[in-house]
Parts: sequence; C-alpha cells; structure tokens
Amino acid sequence: MRTKIAVATVSGRAYYWLVNELNKRKIPFLSLIPGENIPSSIKVVITTKDEKECIDHPYVLIYDPEEKPSTIIDEALRIMKNKKVYEEVVVGVDPGKTFGVAVLGDGEILDKKERLSLEMAIDLILTTINRHPARTYRIKIGDGVSELAEEMASRLEPSIPKNATLEIVSEKSTSNVKIKGLRKKISDADAAVNIARKESI
Repeated sequence: MRTKIAVATVSGRAYYWLVNELNKRKIPFLSLIPGENIPSSIKVVITTKDEKECIDHPYVLIYDPEEKPSTIIDEALRIMKNKKVYEEVVVGVDPGKTFGVAVLGDGEILDKKERLSLEMAIDLILTTINRHPARTYRIKIGDGVSELAEEMASRLEPSIPKNATLEIVSEKSTSNVKIKGLRKKISDADAAVNIARKESI
C-alpha cells in the first residue's frame, strides 16, 4: 500500500497510540513535525487539536489521545479511498473452538482477528458495524460447526440494524490452500476472509 497517511504531531502520547494502531494494521505512514512540507501524495493528515493550525492540508483529522485510535484510523482509510461510507461491509466468521473474524469494506480487507471466544467474536461484529459506516452489511458465518453458527446467528439477530443481513455459508475450500499440489491449513482469520467472499448456500 502506497503511503497516503501522515502523522504530524510532537505529542509523544498521541504519536505512540496512532503509530501503534497503524503498525498493527500494517498501514504505511509518514511521520512529520507540524509545519513541515506535506508531500502531494498524502491524502490525509492526522494531528492533535493544539497543532491543527500548523497543518496546511485539505484533509486534517484531529486525534484526542484520550480516545481509541482505531476510530480515527478507520476515518483516514475512508478518506484515502474517497468514501464517506462503504457501499457494503461484509463480516466473515470462521466458528470453532476459537473464532476467526474478518471485515471487508467494498471487497478490501479492513481488519481480521483470530483466537476469539464466541462472546469476543459477537462483540467485534457489533463494534465493526458501529465503526465502519456502510449502506448495507452482510454477516457471513461458516457452517463448519453448525450448532455454533446457529447460536451466533440467533444471538446477533436482535442486535443488528435493519440494513444488515445474516447468512450461513459453506466453509468448503475456505480453510486450506493448495501449495505445490498439497493442501495446507490456513489461519482462522484468513479462513474468515474466504468465508466473507463466499456466496450463501
């Protein structure tokens, strides 16, 4: 991914939280001191309230170190893609002893996590809907462990918005890849990505 986000702050606390979130998501960024020249390739600059006046750029986001950095990084990613909202956010779930969850915004991977409990996976799905504005949401749960898939669906149904749909999809060919003629199992998070991309059964 080409660098399109700049972090412009001398606040150690703000810089730490923002950079930690960007690195966790493997999003490249440029570090700047407020007032420095901003390359034309940069689509959005993240800074603090006190440093905003030093930033000469059409898209400046203000970060409060008291808040979680994930929200402002989500907003920066939407600006990078020229999207106020996504047309469709799809959440793929790989249920099992532990759960994998993947979030796709208009086909691009926004987030993926694994080794989640059922409770953690449900919480992540509901948080995702609040974090990523979209015209429609689709939650696709793999059918590999049918009782878990059905339990998750029944628990999510009362809490999701009207523009969200729940689907149980086939897990066939989602949990492994073929390398040199051999099947290799992939992580639960990557399996969740494949489930998100599957059509309903």
